[in-house]
Formats: sequence, C-alpha cells, structure tokens
Amino acid sequence: MIRVLHTGDWHIGQTLRGFSREAEHAAVFARLEAIAAEREIDALVVAGDVFDCQNPSGESQGRFYALMARLHAARPAMTIVITAGNHDAAGRLEAPRPLLEAIGVRVIGNVRRRDGMIDPSHHLVPIRDASGEVAAQVLAVSYPTAACLPPLSSINKAEGGDPSPIVRGVRDLYGQLFEAARPRLGGLPLLVTGHLHVAGGLESEGAERRILVGGEHAVPADVFPDEARYVALGHLHKAQGLGRGHVRYCGSLIPLSAAEQPYRHGVTLVTLGSGPAEVEQIAIERPVPFLRLPAASDMTLDDLGDHLAGLGLDPDLAPEARPYIQVRLTREGLLPGYRAEVDRIAESFPVRIVDVRVAVPARVTPEIEEAEAPPPRLSERDPEELFRLAYRACWDEEPGIAHLDVFHRARAEA
Repeated sequence: MIRVLHTGDWHIGQTLRGFSREAEHAAVFARLEAIAAEREIDALVVAGDVFDCQNPSGESQGRFYALMARLHAARPAMTIVITAGNHDAAGRLEAPRPLLEAIGVRVIGNVRRRDGMIDPSHHLVPIRDASGEVAAQVLAVSYPTAACLPPLSSINKAEGGDPSPIVRGVRDLYGQLFEAARPRLGGLPLLVTGHLHVAGGLESEGAERRILVGGEHAVPADVFPDEARYVALGHLHKAQGLGRGHVRYCGSLIPLSAAEQPYRHGVTLVTLGSGPAEVEQIAIERPVPFLRLPAASDMTLDDLGDHLAGLGLDPDLAPEARPYIQVRLTREGLLPGYRAEVDRIAESFPVRIVDVRVAVPARVTPEIEEAEAPPPRLSERDPEELFRLAYRACWDEEPGIAHLDVFHRARAEA
C-alpha cells in the first residue's frame, strides 16, 4: 500500500486585494508537514501553480525551498513530486533540480523529448513503500504549453473524435507519455498528474484563468490513460472529483479569491494498492476567517457598520490576523462612489474588505408585440440609447446630465 498526498495551487507570493498571504501560507504549510508525518505519507504530489507568478520574488522562492527542506526532515523517506502550472515558469522551477533531488524532490517542468520521442525518465517517478521497494509510479505532467504539445500537423482527426485540434493535441500528448512509460511500469499502480481544466469542473471567478492554448477552455476527462488508478489535477481551486471519482482536483490550501469564500480547502490522501484508489479529503482549517456580510441575502450600506460591530472583534487584532470580509449590498439608496464609503466605514474596524458585491435587480423583459420580428442589430442601435440601458440596468435609475456629458466626451474621443 502506498499513501500519496495530493496537493497543488499553493500560489506562494499571492496577495488578495493587496493584502499579503505570507502568514496564511506559513500556517497551512506547517499543517501540511504535520499531515505528512502523522499519516506516514510515501509521496507528496504538487499539481502545479507552486508560485503565483512566473517571476516570483526571492522571498517567495526562499519560502518554497525552506518548505521542501522541512518536509524532507518531517518525512525523510517521502518522495516529493513537483509539477509546473500555468502560473509557474517551468524552466525556473526546474533549475535547482540537482540540489532538490538530493532531498527526494523531483521537479518536472516542460515535456522533454529526445530525437522527437518522449523521454520517460524525465516524467516517470518511482514511489517506494516503507520497505524501500518500488510499489507505484507517478507519471508527472505539467501544464501543457504550446511547446509541450505534439505538432498539430501530426495529429489526425479520427472519425467521430475530438473536433478541436488542441483537445486532440492534449489527448495525443498523454497517449505518447503513457506509451513511453508503459515498458517501465511493471504492473504497478499508476498515478498521473495534470494541470488544466477538465470539463465538468467548477471554476472560481477571479482566480483561475482559462488556460488552454489556442483559445480552448477544457478537455474531457477521458484524455487521461485508462490505466491510471488516479489522476491528480491542479488549476481549479475547489476540491472535486470528476467522472468515476478517480480524476480529482485536490483544491487549494487557502481561498485565493472572494468567490472561494464558501469553499472547504484541504489536501487529498490517495491510497494505492491492488484495487481501485481509495480517496480521502483532509480538511485544513483556515488560518484567517473569511466572512460574508450579511451571512445570507443583502444589506443596505447604512447597515454595514452595525454588521461589522456585531462581529465583536478585538480592536487590537494584528493586521495579518484580521478577517477577510465579502460585503453584499442591496441597490436600495446606493449611489455612485459607494465603494469608497465602504472603505471609510471599515476603517474603524479590524477587518480587511476584499470584495463588495451589489445585488443585480430582476430584469423585466418587455412584451414583444410581433413575436416573429427579429431583434435589432447592435449596429442599428443608437450608442446613447445603449448607454442609457446599461446605466439603468446597473443603477436602476436614469443617467444624469453629468453622466451623459462624460459619455459623449468619451464617445467623441473613441
């Protein structure tokens, strides 16, 4: 039996509306170390997006390397498999590979080929059990950049197959990787990684980019080899299983956008043996509360101060321990410039406002007298009329003279 801890989307160096996440990362990484030791983990798989940007700061890189050293100290026999995500620079991530391998860390960046053929030694990572015997294999694959995919001219569209050449390219890439690795598997359980959007996965607004090259958004779950006992995915931040459940996103360790306020974050423990993979999601408590005000429905801006006071927070709370707040407002009495007023009210409380959302009014659809008449073309509509419609939809009132003046000046300059 092999125990694999599946994690990913760390986004080291991320800020949320300008607020540092350093203290939160320190807390969840300490919990990760504890889980590795407590559960006697044989392999830790990080499915991409180690960093939040492709040029991470020296401090962010220092935190990552220090974590690798601590994980090795916590579980010396554990193999750590790191793959690059779309936020990572694959070459930069791989650069210290010789040093990291000395402490059991394998870093896999771009697809490596020799004479046009996949190099399986670069992507296949053996996992040893407590006795030191190889008991499973990880086929490690990073985010598929255009350079990683096979030449599109070499990919034939099979009858009834994928209509998109990009999806066919991803499918062909995984097929080539598996065929190159097959002779070395020895009948052992296989875990495959990926960093991309698989169709059916729920994405979160504001944190996850639509990343496939060529304008594509998602691939079907069957692009991965049927022989894989488990597919460890990164990119989507909500923990979720797809298909039969063996294709899975572990989710991020902390909420990375306001849309993730309702999520339950953690890591996935995968046990590989003679049968299907056993999966357990291990929750990781948030180091900092992330609250929605009000907890349900919406409130007027005048009620915001009362809601913040109702939290009963210590006014001397350290800045890094102050809760993140998502504010939900009704449109009743709301004027332009409300966001600055939210910040002014919040200044008196030990909180961090990271999101303000305004309820969208119900749309009233006018009756169409001639049902057969086609809708007017956009080119046939007067721009001022469209501006008035958009303003009413946003503010539920007519634009004033000052608003129309700004519109006409902007139109004249366009």
